[in-house]
Amino acid sequence: MIKTILAFIGTLALVAAIAMFVMFGGMISKVSTLDSGAMPAYMKMFNTVLETGNAAEAMVLEYKVDKEVTNDEVAESVKALTENHNMRLTGDVKMFTKKDAKPNEVKHARIFSLCSLFIAKKFLNFSHYYGGFMPCRIMLIEMGNGDRFLYTMDLTLMIHGGRTLPPEMLKMAQTVQTAMEDISARSAKGDF
Repeated sequence: MIKTILAFIGTLALVAAIAMFVMFGGMISKVSTLDSGAMPAYMKMFNTVLETGNAAEAMVLEYKVDKEVTNDEVAESVKALTENHNMRLTGDVKMFTKKDAKPNEVKHARIFSLCSLFIAKKFLNFSHYYGGFMPCRIMLIEMGNGDRFLYTMDLTLMIHGGRTLPPEMLKMAQTVQTAMEDISARSAKGDF
């Protein structure tokens, strides 16, 4: 009787293994063609989603704005640092201001759009799907309690989430990633 039960369990395990191979075998071989940073980037994103339940939070970087830095100073920093990184400010939109915002509500929202036109052209010619990432954005959010944050997209998946970019494209993408992170971090401190 025990032999029959063990044989049955073994058969089930074998059937499950075959089913898993059929379902995921092709996927595993495709994963090996991706950039070496793809799986760590996807796992980091997935862990954040598991932890917070918020996919948007997993795809952006957050920088807390120093209390002594005004919103206008943040804007001036973004503009100055954009030029320092050979990028162009393509938009500055004050989305809204709500004077009577509750502490956990957004009181003020402003979006800065930035772009390196040379790099944008190269990436659009490489794959027009990169247009969905353009222009790069930094959003200034002020909460009703006075806390302020800058948010920008984490470009890691755009850079490493697929097949390895050609060397010239990789270097350009990393230049934009560095610029967006530096501009956000330094603007949160009111740096020029």
